[in-house]
Order: sequence, then C-alpha cells, then structure tokens
Amino acid sequence: QVQLVESGGGLAQTGGSLRLACTASGRSFGNSAMGWFRHGSREEREFVATITASGQFTYYRPSVEGRFTISRDNALNTMYLQMNSLKPEDTAIYYCAARETSEYASSFYRDYTYWGQGTQVTVAS
Repeated sequence: QVQLVESGGGLAQTGGSLRLACTASGRSFGNSAMGWFRHGSREEREFVATITASGQFTYYRPSVEGRFTISRDNALNTMYLQMNSLKPEDTAIYYCAARETSEYASSFYRDYTYWGQGTQVTVAS
C-alpha cells in the first residue's frame, strides 16, 4: 500500500530551525508533484509549499517564503522541508502530500491524493 511518513518535527525556539522529511513507499512519486500543508489553529489545512515532480519549480505561502525551503530526492522517494527563522505562528501539525500522477505543483489540498499522518512542530516564543 502507498504510505507517506513524515519525520523531523519537534520543539524549536523562535529563530531556530527544523528539517522535516517525508518518505514515500508503495510506489514511486518521481512523476508526481508533492507538497507540505499544515494545520494549526485554523479550521482547514493551510498550504505551506509545493514542488514539481522534477524539483525544478517551487512555490511557497508568502508568510514562509525566504524562511522555508522545499526540496526532494526522487532517488530516495523523499521530500524535505527546511524551516529556518521559525516563528510561534509556525506551530502546527505538518502534513506531507502527493498528487496521483500530475507533475504540476499545486497549492490546493484537494489536488492531492496521498497524505501522511503528520508531524508536530512547536515553536516556543
């Protein structure tokens, strides 16, 4: 079965860094766009970042652009989110997501088929 598993979450201080990883199994996602979403105090999942299948193009939520970097290693079937200059408002459960077959990046959670269970990120003020 297809699984996406997030790791790397934890507690950080304001201004600190964390690196999240999402490892997929069950099939290759080398031809599928992937993304990161988060759920904090808001009712709905919030778009964080997305990356095309090849990794050539990336897109970010404005509030994280310049602080977060999304990347992927298709040989490892893994996607990453490097989070620097963390702020308390970054506190959330972070979810990894993958599209079914489309190579195109998307900021809409409904475009994604596969989801991980999430990893908690807490930023202390």
